[in-house]
Amino acid sequence: MTELYPLKFKPILKDKIWGGEKLITSFNKKSNSKQLGESWELSGVAGDISVIANGVLKGQSLQNLLEAYPAELLGVKNYERFGHEFPLLIKFIDAKNDLSIQLHPGDELARERHNSFGKTEMWYVMQADNDANLIVGFNQSMDRDTYLKHLKNNSLTEILNFDKVKEGDTYFIEAGRVHAIGAGVLLAEIQQTSDVTYRVYDWERTDANGNPRELHNDIAIDAFDFSMKDDFRVNYDKGKNTRNEMVSCPFFTTNFIEITQEIPISNKQDSFIIYMCVDGCVDISTDNSIDTISKGETILVPAAIKDYKLSSAYGKLLEVYV
Repeated sequence: MTELYPLKFKPILKDKIWGGEKLITSFNKKSNSKQLGESWELSGVAGDISVIANGVLKGQSLQNLLEAYPAELLGVKNYERFGHEFPLLIKFIDAKNDLSIQLHPGDELARERHNSFGKTEMWYVMQADNDANLIVGFNQSMDRDTYLKHLKNNSLTEILNFDKVKEGDTYFIEAGRVHAIGAGVLLAEIQQTSDVTYRVYDWERTDANGNPRELHNDIAIDAFDFSMKDDFRVNYDKGKNTRNEMVSCPFFTTNFIEITQEIPISNKQDSFIIYMCVDGCVDISTDNSIDTISKGETILVPAAIKDYKLSSAYGKLLEVYV
């Protein structure tokens, strides 16, 4: 039996109509595209399964690993909960242009309609151009009738909340909340394993053939949660060399860690732990291996690895587990 170790994966690169070149210029992703919108760092989505890029398991798929070492990879409680499905999708996103205004269904609706998990997610802004913004939620109390009135009158942007953003800003996007990434934003996204998106408005944009992009307003209306509070901005501590909790929800927990020395980590979560490097670089060392991740890279530490060390002269990580 192969002993598991910290795993890197080959990025799955996605061209998008709104994408740009920052994932290439800032993160050294290998592509000649002028519209590279997403780098899927870790994916169990059917048709887009991640492949291991390092060590003796190089070339094996995440799905193969889940079949061979489910509890060792996921943790016992996660294996009992998710079986051989990987529960998170980890991305970096570059929006050269505005994304569509959209929302995602929750678990129950997604399971009923798409045989999928729902999609609750969070964003960490890694870079933002001057005056770049995100759309999250509404700028007033909202109900179904008022929303549909503005949708019909093509005045949806009048009721949306626009937030100007900068590096380090963090947002929690629950299923049912309207949102969009604005032009000029480069961010890290942590979400449930789902590729189900309901697009409700797309800025009158057309595709390469001049056709309007598909909208999903007929089914999207049932996915809205108009009762949501204005609590999507995440305030978190930024103490150095310690875990600072950002988001904790039933689907994932994310901590912010700024590292300037060596710090020991003890995995008491009975979960895999994912590290996304959002600045600098960090060494991850176990008894048998040492790996380095730099800005724009991701690594997965299997649940079976209980003790290891993080070290850096300067590095910032998002630490994610279930």
